[in-house]
Amino acid sequence: MIERLETMLANGQDNALLRFSLGNAYLKTDPHKACEHLSRATELDPTYSAAWKLLGQAFAACNDDDAAVRTYERGIEVANDKGDMQAVREMTVFLKRLRKKSSAD
Repeated sequence: MIERLETMLANGQDNALLRFSLGNAYLKTDPHKACEHLSRATELDPTYSAAWKLLGQAFAACNDDDAAVRTYERGIEVANDKGDMQAVREMTVFLKRLRKKSSAD
């Protein structure tokens, strides 16, 4: 699947959904690459709340808790503005966990 998505990207089909799909595909195997694609997805569509949520997860997987916190904070704003309350709830939970982890360290 990653190969097919990378081929689409190489052929010039760069859009937020493709970048989101690539980020999602890379999340478990290469979180740094996931961050790259998900960051681009949020640049291409700053209102894509699912991309913000997954980007926060990718930063957390890279042990970049500060970036994950900033990403979730921004993602919560975006999702709230869109009325995407499920994404707001999910990112709020992830954010609380990160803050709790940071205070325990």
